[in-house]
Amino acid sequence: MDKNSVIGFLLVAAVIIGFSYFNRPTQEEIRQQEIEDSISALKEANGTTQSAKKAVSDKQEVRSDTLFANTPAGKKTVNLSNKDITVTINATGGEIGKVILNNYKDQEKKPLLLYSSQKSGMSFVIAGKQEDIETASLHFTPENVTDSTVNMVARAVNGGKLCISYKLHDHYLLDMEIKADSMQPYLLPTSKVMTMEWHESLKQQERGYKFENQYAALTYKKADGGTDRLDPTKEKEESLDENLDWISFKDQFFGMTMIAADQFRKVDLKSVPLEQDTAKGFLKDYYATAQVLFDPAGTKATSFKFYLGPNHFRTLQKVDDIVSPDKDLKLEHLVYLGWPLFRLINRYFTIYIFDWLTDLGLSMGIVLLLITLLLRIIVYVPTRKSVLSSAKMRVLKPKVDEINAKYPDPADNMKKQQEIMQLYSQYGVSPMGGCLPMLIQMPIWIAMFNFIPNAIELRGQSFLWVDDLSTYDPLITFSRPIWGIGDHISAFCLLFCLTNVVYSVMTMRLQKDMMSGQQASQMKIMQYMMYLMPVFFFFVFNDYSAGLNYYYFISLLFSALTMWFLRRTIDDKKLLAKLEQNYKANKENPKKLSGMAARLEALQKKQEEMMKMQEQRQGKQR
Repeated sequence: MDKNSVIGFLLVAAVIIGFSYFNRPTQEEIRQQEIEDSISALKEANGTTQSAKKAVSDKQEVRSDTLFANTPAGKKTVNLSNKDITVTINATGGEIGKVILNNYKDQEKKPLLLYSSQKSGMSFVIAGKQEDIETASLHFTPENVTDSTVNMVARAVNGGKLCISYKLHDHYLLDMEIKADSMQPYLLPTSKVMTMEWHESLKQQERGYKFENQYAALTYKKADGGTDRLDPTKEKEESLDENLDWISFKDQFFGMTMIAADQFRKVDLKSVPLEQDTAKGFLKDYYATAQVLFDPAGTKATSFKFYLGPNHFRTLQKVDDIVSPDKDLKLEHLVYLGWPLFRLINRYFTIYIFDWLTDLGLSMGIVLLLITLLLRIIVYVPTRKSVLSSAKMRVLKPKVDEINAKYPDPADNMKKQQEIMQLYSQYGVSPMGGCLPMLIQMPIWIAMFNFIPNAIELRGQSFLWVDDLSTYDPLITFSRPIWGIGDHISAFCLLFCLTNVVYSVMTMRLQKDMMSGQQASQMKIMQYMMYLMPVFFFFVFNDYSAGLNYYYFISLLFSALTMWFLRRTIDDKKLLAKLEQNYKANKENPKKLSGMAARLEALQKKQEEMMKMQEQRQGKQR
């Protein structure tokens, strides 16, 4: 090739390259061409018009949506309702858009909004041959709409469709089914699962933010075990290997519980408490991701049931029987009743008494009053024995003082204690008798601590000056929160703490009258602690519900009155005379020591033997 040919070839190549460079389409022109191509494909398949162009243009990207003839025109929402609940289904995503509980009110006295997709959402991701299909990005058309049923249908360009069906039952139960129809050209046949992604910003429903946040917890049920929950007080994330029967996004009194017919697999859960200053009416962010069985051939639907309603113990038991007659789903565990021992007390005692009194039509304040009176009657006999035991030790105090004076040397403490215990044994006195009522009352107190805050029956119930027993009752409110106190002082909390002071004074006096020596000096330290406890309780319980503070107030008040009554009815002279008779009877018919006296005697003998052995060793060494 000669020189001129080479130059000519290079000039032609430069012209072609330059023409291609300066005439290449812009990014906007490329985007527009992609949109036009998508519109052409949709027109060829379904004969769609300019609405298809708008649908593709709105998306601004060609993803799995191009597999479906998206037509957002028409109904955007469908309402399903009964006398208890109204559920709105969105055409976009085919998801639950809103849940309103008709018979419950929010803080503004409007029907309670349990769930809203404005701050929450649920989507299902299905594995495709080329790309995954995400239901949240699809537009569904409502079909076969009634007051309680609707089929949300997203139609594919090949005539196939994805259908999400809903059926609202009586009360608070909603069925949901997801099924593919003639979608085999697009779905991955080897994938037998789809992924559920669920998020909710939990709305604050009650007046007390801090108190409600304590009892709002993401709760779940293991398929082969019991229920559990994420710690409601801190940010918590868990990945579970076990399959789950249900997942519940719950607040203090209400919840949205999703029950899988074929269980949830590979579950990831997360709960994030929100700061009160920045929460703006919300408590927590909940997240749940899980896999569920899905048939791409469409022969079987993937089924779920939703419980959308109050966490009421008896209602949840009935729903459990309806949803799963052959398996206990333990839905009633959504009402948190405490650790196993306290749950048993609440489950088989408190709830039955509470239901019986509530069925009589009494106000909740009277119900709590009668429960307290019943519990005081139950513990009256052991309480009387406790006060009587304290009185016996009080009248024997001069004799105990003589023994203390007999053994001033600290090295003789063992002998002194043994002789004191022998004295009590001879007079028929048990030093541990005063602990019995406390041992009986403490589990009941703790059980009620768990029951009352979770009893939805107290919500919105007024009593005396309280307009809602389920939240705090502000006696004084502050324009700005005070550190350690908050923005209010609760009236029943104040009464509870003042009554606690009176009860502590009475208890300390009883104990002081029967103690001597070193015990009396140690009692002074205990006395200061007992007086500080009501102050501590104030800072803790000021945010707690008026119902709980009211129960503790009347319980302590009845305890103080019972103690005062029993103390007034005991004659110390007659009691001492009776103890002297016991002493004479035991002296004439001596018995072996028992209980603590016997243990102290055995311990003293063992100590004496060890001292003798030590002295013998020291003698041999000399």
